[in-house]
Amino acid sequence: MLNTIYEPIQEDLVKVEDRLRSLCEVDFPQLSKLLDYSLKSGGKRIRPALVLLSGRFYRYDPSCLVPMATAVEILHTATLIHDDVIDNSSVRRGRPTVNKVWGEDKAILLGDYLLAKSQELVAETQNLRVIKLFAQAFMTLSRGELAQAVNAFNLDQSRQQYLQRISAKTASLISLATESGAILSRAPEKSVKILKEYGRNLGIAFQIVDDILDFIGTEEEMGKPIGSDLAQGTLTLPAIFVLERYPEDNPVIRLFQNEERQKNIGLAIELVRSSSIPEECYAVASDYCARACHNLKLLPDNACRRSLIELAEYVVKRRK
Repeated sequence: MLNTIYEPIQEDLVKVEDRLRSLCEVDFPQLSKLLDYSLKSGGKRIRPALVLLSGRFYRYDPSCLVPMATAVEILHTATLIHDDVIDNSSVRRGRPTVNKVWGEDKAILLGDYLLAKSQELVAETQNLRVIKLFAQAFMTLSRGELAQAVNAFNLDQSRQQYLQRISAKTASLISLATESGAILSRAPEKSVKILKEYGRNLGIAFQIVDDILDFIGTEEEMGKPIGSDLAQGTLTLPAIFVLERYPEDNPVIRLFQNEERQKNIGLAIELVRSSSIPEECYAVASDYCARACHNLKLLPDNACRRSLIELAEYVVKRRK
């Protein structure tokens, strides 16, 4: 399905892949091996695709959009590497993590290198507004990650706090992709705002679906163990529903109180799977996708507009 969605920008998405491959060609064999491992590990390339799709409505300029799309994907990769170190994760996308294979010190330094490289690529756009936007998005993302770390195993979190956290942690990067694409295409400010909001709402929906799949998916689908969020003490929307429905005593409460961790993770997963909670969470995600697409009709009617609508549909159909 993604191949069809990406069809209007497929040629330049190949150029992004070429740029990613070229980054691995450094005169330092150990670094080259680390870059090759991290940048060629797959992924759906949704973020670079969104830069290119959002840049297709007005003045499409691949000379700045391709570096920007590449930068957004590299920033995403860097944050995943750092996340795996923080969470002490051993598996990502079905493969051992960088920190598991080479150690935490190498993983942190690789993430730092990629962050610097992403900033260098953004500078190629020579657009000060986008350069500043990139830095702001990274700060927002870091704040979201910090909020998650600070609130690990904290039961006193509301739905609103959860939405604020994932808006910062996940949606900020997806919104960066769509807003920067619009700016670099010299879109009118009204259109920039529409595409920015599309990215924000799509990003929230994307994270909600990821959080659902952490309960009802499989390790093969997710590329990491099911229940990883619970194991890290991260309160996601399905877990919040569990707390709301069973306020007195449930496996999430017992887990967060450090009681029989593996047993309670399994019980929480079983509880969610046997309830209507996944469907209710999908309904919330669908609502955010509808919000994302609501004002797209005000943009020029072209193949990329249809791709953005189809991408929103894809987000909530990844497993339903």
